Amino acid sequence: MISGMKLIKDKFTFDDVLLVPKVSSVNSRWQVDTTTYISDRIKISIPLISSNMDTVTEHAMAIAMAKVGGVGIIHRFNSIENEVLEITRVKREQNIIIEKPYVVGKDFTIGKIREMVNEKKVTSFPVVEKGKLIGIITRRDFEFEEDMNKKVSDLMTKDVITSHKGISLDDAKKLMYKNKIEKLPLVDKEGNLTGMITSKDVKLLDGYSKASKDKNGRLIVGGSIGIGSDYLERAKSLVEADVDFIVVDVANGYLEKTAKVVKEVKKLGVSIVAGNVATKEGVLNLKKAGADCVKVGIGPGGACLTRPVAGVGYPQLSAILECARNGVNIIADGGISKSADFAKAIAAGADAAMIGGLFAGTDESPGVVITKENVNYKFYRGMASINAFSDKALKTEEAADLEGYTPEGTETLIPYKGSVLKIVNNLMGGLRSSMTYLNSKDLVEFRKNAEFVLLTDSSKRESKYK
Repeated sequence: MISGMKLIKDKFTFDDVLLVPKVSSVNSRWQVDTTTYISDRIKISIPLISSNMDTVTEHAMAIAMAKVGGVGIIHRFNSIENEVLEITRVKREQNIIIEKPYVVGKDFTIGKIREMVNEKKVTSFPVVEKGKLIGIITRRDFEFEEDMNKKVSDLMTKDVITSHKGISLDDAKKLMYKNKIEKLPLVDKEGNLTGMITSKDVKLLDGYSKASKDKNGRLIVGGSIGIGSDYLERAKSLVEADVDFIVVDVANGYLEKTAKVVKEVKKLGVSIVAGNVATKEGVLNLKKAGADCVKVGIGPGGACLTRPVAGVGYPQLSAILECARNGVNIIADGGISKSADFAKAIAAGADAAMIGGLFAGTDESPGVVITKENVNYKFYRGMASINAFSDKALKTEEAADLEGYTPEGTETLIPYKGSVLKIVNNLMGGLRSSMTYLNSKDLVEFRKNAEFVLLTDSSKRESKYK
């Protein structure tokens, strides 16, 4: 052995082990509680996070994940304005009170209204004058109007049914039902517009009782930043858009600049997730810098080439075991290809798991469906791939040295999978089943009761592992 060289032996990943069953008083997988925390302020009902990759998470995926109790993180491989727009679309999707509804003036033209419909993705607008509500215009008012120069004042409803900001959900439902309206503007004593409730949001709230929501009833969403020149501007813009937490997204979380960025962004008063690392040393370094949660995983992802390119990494299950229980929450990022991997990651100490490849190729992931030889596909790539690097430079107007760049990510077509909800249900079904085998009513008990047995090659074949 070379003098001074340290060789770490016997480290494992998911297919190297099985969880040992226990005598269990938990008789049904529906008796278990899968609630977890990303930070002290961010609570989610299921420990699943969609990855901040440009072929995995934009607003559609983030909305779907939050509705079922998880959360999505918007990727940073776009302009600051576009990332803010994606965050805003999530925050406005499901909200008992829309705090700042889009408004129009009485002299707006129908042509302008239609432009706003296309841009803002909403179809109803309170009409205000010096802050006071004077009417409302909805799709049914202008949908068939052919004169694009006609004014809002000619078509708007002037006698508007309103309420106040303190109205309860039940009272709002009764008022909307009684008056057969779908929008309920909220005003103060002087008639100033203070918010709006929509029937769509009321129905969604009824249908998604486990949804991940902030204190105002809006869906939770994360944003991401890098450590390049725009990190602070991007972070401030995300905070202004009411992002719930920020991910400092770096392949190499051991860089001194990663900790520096964490320390500076933490001053903005937002929860911080940072990474990636794979050892206790890395976790403690980011914790010291102010991270509320640390992403764990160097190279285990299916679209990541860090290990074959750089020769750096750490077996993922052992990384989770080493990084857990260090006084900071952790997210297992990468290497999860089936529900058993997910269950083992949580049992080993992860507070949540970040999913990329499994969620790519779904209806909710960005991109279009491509048909090749009568089979449907969607595009998927690692964020360190050459085209991801090039596209980011174009969208953010950064300089990019393509010739000097060594990619550490792959690009591929993956089979179209339909709705992401099917995959979420499969992963959660496996986790819940595992919890019943380990006599665990919640995730705290699950981690406490977890015991792993090492597999031989024969036992791996017996377990249907390749």
